[in-house]
Amino acid sequence: MRNMKKYILTIVALILMPLVFTQFQDREFELSKNLDIYHTLMRELNLFYVDETDPGQLIKASIDHMLRTLDPYTAYIPESQMEDLQLMTTGEYGGVGALIRQKDDYVMITDPYQGFPAERAGLRAGDIIREIDGRKVTELSSAQISELMKGQVGTEIKMKVDRPFGKNAIPVKMTREKVKITNVPYYDMIGSETGYIRLSGFTQGAALEVIAAFNDLKDRGMKNIVLDLRSNPGGLLIEAVDIMNIFVPYNQEIVSTIGKVKQWNKTYYCRRQPIDTLIPVAVMINSKSASAAEIVAGAMQDLDRGVVIGERSFGKGLVQTTRDLSYNSKLKLTTAKYYIPSGRCIQALDYSNRRSDGSVGQIPDSLITSFQTLNGRTVYDGGGIVPDIKEPAKLLSRLSSSLVYDDRFFDFATQMRNTNDQIETPANYSLSTKEYDEFVGQLIRDTFSYQTATSRKLTELVEVAKREKYFDQSEDELDALQAIYQTDLEKDCALFKDEITSVLSEEIISRYYYLQGRIAFMLREDESIEEAKQVLSDQAAYHQILSK
Repeated sequence: MRNMKKYILTIVALILMPLVFTQFQDREFELSKNLDIYHTLMRELNLFYVDETDPGQLIKASIDHMLRTLDPYTAYIPESQMEDLQLMTTGEYGGVGALIRQKDDYVMITDPYQGFPAERAGLRAGDIIREIDGRKVTELSSAQISELMKGQVGTEIKMKVDRPFGKNAIPVKMTREKVKITNVPYYDMIGSETGYIRLSGFTQGAALEVIAAFNDLKDRGMKNIVLDLRSNPGGLLIEAVDIMNIFVPYNQEIVSTIGKVKQWNKTYYCRRQPIDTLIPVAVMINSKSASAAEIVAGAMQDLDRGVVIGERSFGKGLVQTTRDLSYNSKLKLTTAKYYIPSGRCIQALDYSNRRSDGSVGQIPDSLITSFQTLNGRTVYDGGGIVPDIKEPAKLLSRLSSSLVYDDRFFDFATQMRNTNDQIETPANYSLSTKEYDEFVGQLIRDTFSYQTATSRKLTELVEVAKREKYFDQSEDELDALQAIYQTDLEKDCALFKDEITSVLSEEIISRYYYLQGRIAFMLREDESIEEAKQVLSDQAAYHQILSK
């Protein structure tokens, strides 16, 4: 009987082998044929197109467009962008340590990193860049100026900036350094027993930074911890594994990757002895928490090791790998999906099955599968991590959003910093009534205008009513609605005073105390953090969440 089974299997294999080989040959032929077509097309364009063409630019554009049909994370990286790739993975680059951006017809400093050359040399947010190494840069883009500011560590750079509400043509001389963007921009005790760690990325060394912060907080009396992953876009998968290793035992499975090619199938386990497997943990996430951040939040949930609080996360369960190409270029491509301990994948979109219009959609409810956590709680795949305690997003009013978009908060903070040498610490700062009135007064003098979604829709309704000849019958009602919902700057500044005060104060504080000060101030008014502290302080409630 056993010999008969072997005989049948051999016959089946012999039958299928030519089919598999034929399919492989067909795919190879299709690839060769289309590459030949592409080569001849480019040659004809280069020889006979009416205007001069740039072959490199054309090919780069065609590659980019081709890869966009796959998923947003598969990308071609030419040699000229290798430094950007290094920054994404290591968080390091050679430069002066300052963010810049375009505004109108100039480029300005928006955020000098504390402790790096730009900040030490006295550059401030709002400073307008006029010259670099004797070259006027008023006609250059922010990308071009960024390239001039970066460079080999140890080299000198000279700049001239104009300072709004201050002096013009301020000369600045700096020496470029290795700039390392920290993964843990802030940590502190936020109560007598509650520690707080903000983790903003997963570049190389993220786990070591979290461990250092964790140990310091333990020495200061921490009995429970809030790990804040909100708006963390992710990064290196192994850093997520090592961060989980702080809280769970050696050899605990954290995540596995499965792809089309078997070499990408791998399971990642904790590699070291843990630091604390008992300390209560609250993990904060929101809709911008993605990738490695979701591995940490999802593993915490699947292993019932911590309570997850906030909004449903982004839903990126794809793994990217870089492959070497010719001429020192690289291809960053999606090679696998990752699966957290319960066996679920949190990828929200299926990029391999697009609609007829090319768009992608959420995984339908009918294809969503339930899974079990270590304690038997039900969790689901198909769309990010759903928190154990949901905290809705706090959205800004239309007025505040318009003020952010129009740089009104930014400009007022620039004025404050350049006309006042110091303010109170983030723990004690409070925007005065005089300062708020001055801010509103500037808006009124500038006749600042904005439109709410309600007033815009009413305007559209009036236009439709006139077009369909219903306006005369409902003119009085429509006029009454417009009177109620028309924008009134002074009225709205009073209505949303608390919100505007909060955003403006945050911007002002960042000018004196940088990112650390901004975060410290935000924590004062963060309702989600208060929810986390309350859950952690009530051990009965905490363990009930993890056991039900």
